[in-house]
Amino acid sequence: MKEEEIKKVVKDGYAKIAKKERTVTPCCGSESTRIAVDISKKIGYSDDELAAAPEGANLGLGCGNPVALASLKEGDTVLDLGSGAGFDCFLAANKVGRLGKVIGVDMTPEMIQKAKENAGAGNYENVEFRLGEIENIPVEDNSVDVVISNCVINLAPDKRQVFKEAFRVLKPGGRLVVSDIVLLKELPEGIRNSIGAYLGCLSGAIMKDDYLKAIISAGFSDVRILGETCYPVEMADNPTVKAIIEYLNIQIELIKEVAESIISIRVHGKKSVNTARYIKG
Repeated sequence: MKEEEIKKVVKDGYAKIAKKERTVTPCCGSESTRIAVDISKKIGYSDDELAAAPEGANLGLGCGNPVALASLKEGDTVLDLGSGAGFDCFLAANKVGRLGKVIGVDMTPEMIQKAKENAGAGNYENVEFRLGEIENIPVEDNSVDVVISNCVINLAPDKRQVFKEAFRVLKPGGRLVVSDIVLLKELPEGIRNSIGAYLGCLSGAIMKDDYLKAIISAGFSDVRILGETCYPVEMADNPTVKAIIEYLNIQIELIKEVAESIISIRVHGKKSVNTARYIKG
């Protein structure tokens, strides 16, 4: 698929989630609050965290818990790339407090609207949501302390540009902490070219080494993996996989083979305090 086609597919797919009109289950997603909670527990969210966010903020779309790894402190300014309905933003807001600020960026108007409604319901005055693409972040240079993202960058056609933008908006000494899906070996062509698999965070994923190189080439130092999780062989029970099997009409044996190629990683990077001013582009 071409870049603009990918963006349209992703935007339309996540708009349906925001409006609860889901047809293909995107990125580790779920059809109900109960399944969303179950998925979130499995990827690292605590009961306290799940209870802390406004109802409807957790859509079960993540593949990790970047907030738990970001070492946020009172007064930090945090940027969430692909903020969805605001779940990670609200958890971050609880950590940075009234002196801090959280900015969520998402390219889907329906998600931005849903996130704003959730913020109002939870009385989050230190959270702001902005419409925009993560390849062209609507945030000022050198203005945030921490950039987080949860299973979203794999959906971006130009991942190198996303990391360049993350580097641009971070203050010197700022940190990048993301959870994402990467590959250990290339996927079969049928899955690589599938719209359903793209929304399921599979065909948009790139090789693990290429992902890390993209972060380093953007200018980040101290790039390291904080943790990684292999997809289980019994992933046929995963809602995303069920949707892809139905959409593509492929055999479960192939899905199990593909599972061995996919992992979820949590990655850290730092913008050095000695970094010269980054010139966008």
